[in-house]
Amino acid sequence: LALSFFDQFMSPVFLGLPLISLALVLPWLLFPTPTARWTNNRLLTAQTWFIGRFTRELFLPINLPGHKWAALLASLMLFLISLNMLGLLPYTFTPTTQLSLNMGFAFPLWLATVITGMRNQPTEALGHLLPEGTPTLLIPVLIIIETISLFIRPLALGVRLTANLTAGHLLIQLIATAATVLLPLMPVVAILTAIVLFLLTLLEVAVAMIQAYVFVLLLSLYLQENV
Repeated sequence: LALSFFDQFMSPVFLGLPLISLALVLPWLLFPTPTARWTNNRLLTAQTWFIGRFTRELFLPINLPGHKWAALLASLMLFLISLNMLGLLPYTFTPTTQLSLNMGFAFPLWLATVITGMRNQPTEALGHLLPEGTPTLLIPVLIIIETISLFIRPLALGVRLTANLTAGHLLIQLIATAATVLLPLMPVVAILTAIVLFLLTLLEVAVAMIQAYVFVLLLSLYLQENV
Protein backbone atom coordinates (compact mmCIF):
# COMPACT_ATOMS: atom_id res chain seq x y z
CA LEU A 1 0.00 0.00 0.00
CA ALA A 2 2.85 2.35 0.83
CA LEU A 3 4.37 1.86 -2.61
CA SER A 4 1.07 2.64 -4.35
CA PHE A 5 1.06 6.14 -2.86
CA PHE A 6 4.33 6.89 -4.64
CA ASP A 7 3.24 5.41 -7.97
CA GLN A 8 1.79 8.80 -8.94
CA PHE A 9 5.33 10.23 -9.03
CA MET A 10 6.62 7.65 -11.55
CA SER A 11 6.94 9.01 -15.07
CA PRO A 12 4.29 7.15 -17.13
CA VAL A 13 5.36 5.41 -20.32
CA PHE A 14 3.05 4.66 -23.28
CA LEU A 15 4.22 2.53 -26.22
CA GLY A 16 7.80 2.98 -25.03
CA LEU A 17 7.54 6.80 -25.02
CA PRO A 18 7.88 8.72 -21.71
CA LEU A 19 4.77 10.86 -21.30
CA ILE A 20 6.70 13.46 -19.30
CA SER A 21 7.67 14.99 -22.66
CA LEU A 22 3.97 15.39 -23.52
CA ALA A 23 3.29 16.92 -20.09
CA LEU A 24 6.07 19.46 -20.71
CA VAL A 25 4.80 20.44 -24.16
CA LEU A 26 1.10 20.67 -23.27
CA PRO A 27 1.20 23.95 -21.26
CA TRP A 28 2.60 25.86 -24.23
CA LEU A 29 -0.40 24.77 -26.33
CA LEU A 30 -2.82 26.24 -23.77
CA PHE A 31 -1.43 29.78 -23.79
CA PRO A 32 -3.34 32.16 -26.11
CA THR A 33 -1.07 33.73 -28.73
CA PRO A 34 -1.09 37.51 -29.30
CA THR A 35 -2.82 38.80 -32.43
CA ALA A 36 -2.46 41.93 -34.56
CA ARG A 37 -5.98 43.12 -33.65
CA TRP A 38 -6.52 46.30 -31.65
CA THR A 39 -8.81 44.52 -29.19
CA ASN A 40 -8.15 41.06 -27.80
CA ASN A 41 -10.32 38.58 -25.94
CA ARG A 42 -10.55 38.59 -22.14
CA LEU A 43 -8.15 35.66 -21.65
CA LEU A 44 -5.38 37.24 -23.73
CA THR A 45 -5.92 40.62 -22.04
CA ALA A 46 -5.72 39.01 -18.58
CA GLN A 47 -2.57 37.09 -19.55
CA THR A 48 -0.90 40.23 -20.91
CA TRP A 49 -1.81 42.20 -17.78
CA PHE A 50 -0.51 39.44 -15.49
CA ILE A 51 2.82 39.12 -17.34
CA GLY A 52 3.30 42.90 -17.39
CA ARG A 53 2.47 43.32 -13.69
CA PHE A 54 4.59 40.36 -12.62
CA THR A 55 7.60 41.48 -14.68
CA ARG A 56 7.33 45.05 -13.35
CA GLU A 57 7.26 43.89 -9.71
CA LEU A 58 10.02 41.32 -10.18
CA PHE A 59 12.49 43.61 -11.95
CA LEU A 60 11.81 46.78 -9.94
CA PRO A 61 14.91 46.37 -7.69
CA ILE A 62 17.14 45.02 -10.49
CA ASN A 63 19.50 47.24 -12.48
CA LEU A 64 18.84 47.92 -16.17
CA PRO A 65 21.32 45.31 -17.53
CA GLY A 66 19.38 42.60 -15.68
CA HIS A 67 16.16 43.46 -17.54
CA LYS A 68 17.38 41.28 -20.42
CA TRP A 69 16.22 38.34 -18.29
CA ALA A 70 12.59 39.55 -18.20
CA ALA A 71 11.29 37.33 -21.03
CA LEU A 72 13.11 34.25 -19.68
CA LEU A 73 11.91 34.58 -16.08
CA ALA A 74 8.34 35.54 -17.04
CA SER A 75 8.15 32.51 -19.37
CA LEU A 76 9.54 30.25 -16.64
CA MET A 77 6.99 31.59 -14.16
CA LEU A 78 4.05 30.89 -16.50
CA PHE A 79 5.44 27.48 -17.39
CA LEU A 80 5.90 26.36 -13.77
CA ILE A 81 2.46 27.64 -12.74
CA SER A 82 0.88 25.76 -15.65
CA LEU A 83 2.73 22.51 -14.84
CA ASN A 84 1.88 22.74 -11.14
CA MET A 85 -1.81 23.55 -11.74
CA LEU A 86 -2.31 20.90 -14.44
CA GLY A 87 -0.79 18.34 -12.08
CA LEU A 88 -3.66 18.89 -9.63
CA LEU A 89 -6.19 17.57 -12.14
CA PRO A 90 -7.23 13.90 -11.80
CA TYR A 91 -5.35 11.30 -13.86
CA THR A 92 -2.51 13.69 -14.66
CA PHE A 93 1.23 13.60 -14.07
CA THR A 94 3.12 16.48 -12.45
CA PRO A 95 6.59 16.81 -14.01
CA THR A 96 7.69 19.27 -11.29
CA THR A 97 7.57 16.49 -8.66
CA GLN A 98 10.72 15.11 -10.35
CA LEU A 99 13.89 16.44 -8.74
CA SER A 100 15.85 15.86 -11.96
CA LEU A 101 13.57 18.22 -13.90
CA ASN A 102 13.64 20.93 -11.23
CA MET A 103 17.42 20.71 -10.99
CA GLY A 104 17.50 20.97 -14.78
CA PHE A 105 15.75 24.33 -14.41
CA ALA A 106 17.59 25.52 -11.30
CA PHE A 107 21.24 24.66 -11.97
CA PRO A 108 21.72 26.23 -15.46
CA LEU A 109 19.86 29.43 -14.50
CA TRP A 110 21.77 29.78 -11.22
CA LEU A 111 25.04 29.12 -13.06
CA ALA A 112 24.11 31.77 -15.65
CA THR A 113 23.63 34.39 -12.89
CA VAL A 114 27.01 33.48 -11.36
CA ILE A 115 28.79 33.63 -14.73
CA THR A 116 27.11 36.97 -15.45
CA GLY A 117 28.44 38.37 -12.17
CA MET A 118 31.94 36.98 -12.70
CA ARG A 119 32.10 38.42 -16.22
CA ASN A 120 30.59 41.86 -15.58
CA GLN A 121 31.80 42.67 -12.04
CA PRO A 122 34.23 40.00 -10.79
CA THR A 123 35.37 42.05 -7.75
CA GLU A 124 31.84 42.55 -6.41
CA ALA A 125 30.85 38.95 -7.21
CA LEU A 126 33.82 37.56 -5.27
CA GLY A 127 33.26 40.16 -2.55
CA HIS A 128 30.02 38.37 -1.58
CA LEU A 129 32.16 35.49 -0.32
CA LEU A 130 33.72 37.67 2.40
CA PRO A 131 31.59 40.15 4.40
CA GLU A 132 33.21 43.51 5.14
CA GLY A 133 34.91 43.88 8.52
CA THR A 134 35.55 40.16 9.06
CA PRO A 135 38.27 39.38 11.65
CA THR A 136 41.45 38.02 10.08
CA LEU A 137 41.25 34.64 11.83
CA LEU A 138 37.73 34.01 10.52
CA ILE A 139 38.47 34.88 6.87
CA PRO A 140 39.32 31.30 5.65
CA VAL A 141 36.38 29.78 7.51
CA LEU A 142 33.89 32.37 6.23
CA ILE A 143 35.10 32.01 2.64
CA ILE A 144 34.55 28.23 2.83
CA ILE A 145 31.08 28.67 4.41
CA GLU A 146 29.99 31.30 1.87
CA THR A 147 31.29 29.17 -1.02
CA ILE A 148 29.33 26.15 0.23
CA SER A 149 26.18 28.27 0.66
CA LEU A 150 26.65 29.58 -2.89
CA PHE A 151 26.79 26.07 -4.35
CA ILE A 152 23.85 24.88 -2.25
CA ARG A 153 21.55 27.49 -3.83
CA PRO A 154 20.53 25.49 -6.95
CA LEU A 155 20.02 22.36 -4.83
CA ALA A 156 17.78 24.32 -2.46
CA LEU A 157 15.80 25.70 -5.42
CA GLY A 158 15.13 22.27 -6.90
CA VAL A 159 14.48 20.47 -3.61
CA ARG A 160 12.10 23.17 -2.33
CA LEU A 161 9.85 22.93 -5.40
CA THR A 162 9.98 19.11 -5.46
CA ALA A 163 9.35 18.65 -1.72
CA ASN A 164 6.41 21.06 -1.52
CA LEU A 165 4.57 19.57 -4.49
CA THR A 166 5.34 15.96 -3.52
CA ALA A 167 4.16 16.50 0.07
CA GLY A 168 0.96 18.16 -1.11
CA HIS A 169 0.10 15.40 -3.57
CA LEU A 170 0.83 12.70 -0.98
CA LEU A 171 -1.32 14.44 1.62
CA ILE A 172 -4.23 14.76 -0.81
CA GLN A 173 -4.00 11.07 -1.72
CA LEU A 174 -3.77 9.98 1.93
CA ILE A 175 -6.80 12.02 3.00
CA ALA A 176 -8.80 10.94 -0.08
CA THR A 177 -8.02 7.29 0.72
CA ALA A 178 -9.06 7.82 4.35
CA ALA A 179 -12.35 9.44 3.30
CA THR A 180 -13.10 6.53 0.93
CA VAL A 181 -12.34 3.90 3.59
CA LEU A 182 -14.32 5.68 6.31
CA LEU A 183 -17.44 6.31 4.20
CA PRO A 184 -19.17 2.93 4.83
CA LEU A 185 -17.91 2.72 8.43
CA MET A 186 -18.34 6.27 9.80
CA PRO A 187 -20.18 8.50 7.29
CA VAL A 188 -20.04 11.63 9.46
CA VAL A 189 -16.27 11.36 9.93
CA ALA A 190 -15.91 10.64 6.21
CA ILE A 191 -17.87 13.82 5.34
CA LEU A 192 -15.67 15.87 7.69
CA THR A 193 -12.58 14.30 6.10
CA ALA A 194 -13.94 15.20 2.64
CA ILE A 195 -14.36 18.83 3.78
CA VAL A 196 -10.75 18.82 4.98
CA LEU A 197 -9.75 17.36 1.60
CA PHE A 198 -11.54 20.17 -0.24
CA LEU A 199 -9.81 22.82 1.88
CA LEU A 200 -6.47 21.09 1.37
CA THR A 201 -7.03 21.09 -2.39
CA LEU A 202 -7.61 24.87 -2.29
CA LEU A 203 -4.39 25.19 -0.28
CA GLU A 204 -2.53 23.11 -2.86
CA VAL A 205 -3.74 25.41 -5.65
CA ALA A 206 -2.24 28.31 -3.71
CA VAL A 207 0.98 26.34 -3.05
CA ALA A 208 1.27 25.49 -6.77
CA MET A 209 1.22 29.20 -7.66
CA ILE A 210 3.33 30.37 -4.71
CA GLN A 211 6.10 27.81 -5.28
CA ALA A 212 6.41 28.81 -8.94
CA TYR A 213 6.62 32.46 -7.86
CA VAL A 214 9.21 31.69 -5.12
CA PHE A 215 11.36 29.74 -7.60
CA VAL A 216 11.50 32.68 -10.03
CA LEU A 217 11.77 35.27 -7.24
CA LEU A 218 14.87 33.59 -5.78
CA LEU A 219 16.44 33.41 -9.23
CA SER A 220 15.80 37.13 -9.63
CA LEU A 221 17.46 37.79 -6.24
CA TYR A 222 20.52 35.81 -7.36
CA LEU A 223 20.51 37.87 -10.55
CA GLN A 224 20.23 41.09 -8.56
CA GLU A 225 23.46 40.23 -6.71
CA ASN A 226 25.34 39.78 -9.98
CA VAL A 227 24.27 42.71 -12.17
